This record gives sequence, structure tokens and C-alpha cells, in this order.
Amino acid sequence: MISVGEALDQLFALVAPLGTETVGLCHALDRVMVTDAVAQRDQPPFPASAMDGYAVMRAEPGLALTVVGESAAGHGFGGTLAPGQAVRIFTGAPVPKGASRVVIQEDVTRDGDTITLGRNLDISDHIRPAGNDFSAGFRMKAARRLTPNDIALLASMNIAAVTVTRRPVVALISTGDELVMPGEAPGPDQIIASNTFGLYAQMQQLGAEPRLLPIGRDTVASMTQALDLTHGADLIITVGGASVGDHDIVGRMAQELGLERCFYKVAMRPGKPLMAGRYGNAMMIGLPGNPVSAVVCGHVFVAPVVRAMLGLPAEAAPRQLARLAQDIGPNGPREHYMRAHLGPQGLQAFDRQDSSLLSVLGQANALLVRAPSDPARPVGDHMAYIPL
Repeated sequence: MISVGEALDQLFALVAPLGTETVGLCHALDRVMVTDAVAQRDQPPFPASAMDGYAVMRAEPGLALTVVGESAAGHGFGGTLAPGQAVRIFTGAPVPKGASRVVIQEDVTRDGDTITLGRNLDISDHIRPAGNDFSAGFRMKAARRLTPNDIALLASMNIAAVTVTRRPVVALISTGDELVMPGEAPGPDQIIASNTFGLYAQMQQLGAEPRLLPIGRDTVASMTQALDLTHGADLIITVGGASVGDHDIVGRMAQELGLERCFYKVAMRPGKPLMAGRYGNAMMIGLPGNPVSAVVCGHVFVAPVVRAMLGLPAEAAPRQLARLAQDIGPNGPREHYMRAHLGPQGLQAFDRQDSSLLSVLGQANALLVRAPSDPARPVGDHMAYIPL
């Protein structure tokens, strides 16, 4: 067995770079931009008014000025202010040449084309300088997963399309004679396939293109057919069959068909019977069949691998710290990912940690991470966890 850290290092070494594609901003949300974006212009491109009011050359309490025009967003005042003049101006509009400040409309009394400035003027000029937000040449650095805020900024930089990593194609195969698809009528010795559906949703969230393949039965012919259907995938994920039981044929058969296995078994719980390697042009990860084991390995191993495929940093799932809301006993020799709930009182591990209990996982919003041989911990100790 190898450690979780060693397994991650070997998985990242298996990741092959993907190609790129160009997409418009309307299709760029959550895509990973892989080349820097450079602003084409200053923002704002001219000095702009921050308030509704009047643009003036100078402002003194009680000063009377003649209004000679108007400046609105998209329709600036074309002339130059002279002494004794003012221009009606609106938020975002270009500040006329010759103006040094904007007096807000609340500080002005208007009678026809004459305004009189109030007695208690503020000191702000209410002008946003050209390039106040950013200047031409400003760079949005890659690699980054694009958020709505990023896309708004890119649009203001006058960038209509970005270069992103293409979505990795992930083939998902459940294995085992005991499985039927949701909606089917299971036999007396069968259960419903659930793992690949959870993984499918996780792959969608991560920005991959998942493909749910038919269930691979416990025969060489069925598994050969299932693996044949993975043609074109960047990552193949099998669920179940990677252990050492008499009916666990995935590991044996995949190697016979050309799997270059990198490792098998990781010192963790749940999830020890994890396998990885390369199968043809694809990376392959064999997950345990127990439902919680598969989901936990999805968060600990598969998600970081997909992020690395997309061009993001090759690093473990982000961890945070929280105080324990209860005492917990000592941990065993393997790294333990305990289903837990983080609430106002802190982090509380569920009493039942069996790797078959999806109902417990459904209540969890965190995986409490226990190091190998971690001693008993009292209430109030701060522990690492992976958010779910």
C-alpha cells in the first residue's frame, strides 16, 4: 500500500495535457482559461462622472453659473467649458474639457439656465479618471476557472472570446452482476447502481464531459465490451471489481488487455482498493465498489486529477480547519476520511462510518481528515476537513 500523498503524486504524473478551444464569453462560465487575457483599452476610456450633477471649472459656495449643455452616457458634451459656465452631467458620462469637478445635483439650485451652488459643498470632485479601473495592457492571468465576475471583467476589457482547455471526456463504468440501472426491477440478489451517477454529477460540476457506459458484468466478454466503448476517453473510471475477490476481474483483466498499472491499494479508509494506470491513450482509475468509498475517492483523487487535466494546479483537494464539536477516539494505521457535519458548534463526525451508508453521506457536508495513528482528540481541537 502507498500513502494518499504518494497516490496523488503518481496520479498527477499520469495526467496528459489536453488540447484547447476558443469559446465566446456566453459559453465561458466555469471553463478554465489557459492563456492570459489582455485589455484592449482603458476603463473608463475617458474621465467620467461618478454622480448626477453639474460639471464646472471651479466651485465656490453661492457661485452662479450658466448651463450651456448636457453630457449623458453615450452622448458627451462636445465643447469646452469657459469661466462662468456649467454642463448638466449624468453618472458615467464623459466629463467636458475644462471641467475640474462635478457638483452633485443636491447641492445646486437651478432656475432656467442658471444654477447657484449651495453653501455647504463637499470636497470630492466626483470624477473617475480615465483608466481608473484598468488600463490597456492590463492582464487577467491564466490558468483560472472563469466566474461570472471574471466574464464581466473580460467583456469590459473588450475581449469577446477566450482560449480554454477542452473538456476532458470521462468514461464511467459500473461493474458487477449484482447491479441494475435506476428504474429497473432488481432481482432478489441485486442492488441499484448508484456510484456512477454520483460521479457523473461530480464530473459535470468539475467541467468534464462524462459518458455513462453500460454496466460491465463479471465476465471477460462483458468487461471487454465495456472497455471497447471507452474509445476516445481521456479518463476511464471503473467502479468495483478492483479488489482481490474471486469475482473481482477488472484489475486482472484490464492488465491482460493492456493496462499499464501504476499502483494498487492506498493506505486510507474508506477506499483502500484503489487502482490506477494507463489504458491505451487514456488514464484509468479503478475505484472501490462500496458507494461511500467511491464517492470519497472521487473527492480525494478524481477531482484533483480532473482539475489538473483542465490546466489548473496539480494539488490535493483543498482542506480547511474547524474545531471539533465532540470528542473523537484514536485513529488506526490508515488515513481516515470521516463523514461529518460542520455546523455552528463545529465539526461533528457521524457515529456510523460504514462505507456502504449513502444516507449518512447525504447528511454530510465535510470529510474530517484523520492522519494515520492520530491520537484521540478532545472537543475544541482544530481538525482538517474537505468541504463537500
